[in-house]
Amino acid sequence: MEPENETHISEFLLLGLSNEPELQPLIFGLFLTMYLITVFGNLLIFLAVSSDSHLHTPMYFFLSNLSFVDICFISTTIPKMMWNIQMQSKVITYEGCINQIYFLLLFAGLDDFLLTVMAYDRFVAICHPLHYTVIMNSRLCGLLVLVSWMMSALNSLIQILMMLRLFFCRVPEIPNFFCELNQVVRSACSGTFLNDVMVYIAAGLLSGGPFIGILYSYSKIVSSIRGISSAQGKYRAFSTCASHLSVVSLFYCTTLGVYLNPADAHNSHSSAIASVMYTVVTPMLNPFIYSLRNKDIKEALKRFIEQ
Repeated sequence: MEPENETHISEFLLLGLSNEPELQPLIFGLFLTMYLITVFGNLLIFLAVSSDSHLHTPMYFFLSNLSFVDICFISTTIPKMMWNIQMQSKVITYEGCINQIYFLLLFAGLDDFLLTVMAYDRFVAICHPLHYTVIMNSRLCGLLVLVSWMMSALNSLIQILMMLRLFFCRVPEIPNFFCELNQVVRSACSGTFLNDVMVYIAAGLLSGGPFIGILYSYSKIVSSIRGISSAQGKYRAFSTCASHLSVVSLFYCTTLGVYLNPADAHNSHSSAIASVMYTVVTPMLNPFIYSLRNKDIKEALKRFIEQ
C-alpha cells in the first residue's frame, strides 16, 4: 500500500447484531434488561460483602473485586450499543474505539487474573487449612489484586500502543456491537504482523498462564478432597469451590467459543452473537451462581436488604 493512500480515519462503524430496523427495539429492550440485571446483581454482592463483617475474608474480598470488575466490564460496551440504537447510528469515534478496546482488555484481563487468584485461595483453604489465615493475610490479598490490575493495565496499554501504529484506507466496518481488537486490526490496510504476534504472546502469557494456574490449583484440590475419608467432609470441601468452578467454566468456555471459531466467522454477525456470551451473559450470571450456590452470600444479601 502506498503511503499516500494511508488515511488516519476519525470513526468506525459498528454493524451491531442485526441490520433489521424492526428488531432494534427488541434488541434495545433485551440488552437494557440484561445490563440492569448485571449491574444490580453485582452491586448487591459488592455491597453485601462490604457491609457484612462475616464476609471480610480473602475469598469474599476477591469476589467483591470480581463483582466490581464485571460491572465495569459490561459498562464498556452496552451503554454505547444502546445509545447507537436509540440514535439510529452505527458510528463510534476513533478515540472512543481506542478507549473501548483499552477498557475491554483491562477488565477482561482482570476477570482472568481474579479467577486465578480465587483458585489459589481455594487451594490454600483446602490443601493447607491450618496455615490459611497466615498465608492469605490482608497484605498478600491486597498485593495479588494490585498485581492483577498492573498486569492487565500493562497488557492493555501495549495492545493500544501497537494499534496506534496502524493505518486504515477507509472507514472500517466492525461486524460487532463493540470494538473488538482482532476485528479492528484486520480492518487495517497497513501491516499487522507485529500486532498479531503481540496478541498471541499476550494470549499465551496472560490467558494461558492463569488457566494453567487454575488447572494446577484444582488438581491439588481434587487430590486433597480424595484424601478425605468421610463423604460429608468431601461434600463440604467441594461445596466451598463449586461456585468458583462454575464461574471459571462459564468464563473460559464462552471465551474459547468465540476465539476458536473459524476465521471467517469473525467477518459475520455470528461472531457478534457469540461475543454476547462472554461480554454480557457471563457477567450477568456470576451473581446468580454465587448467590444461589453460596449460603453465606444468601444470608448476607438477606441481612443487607432487611437493613
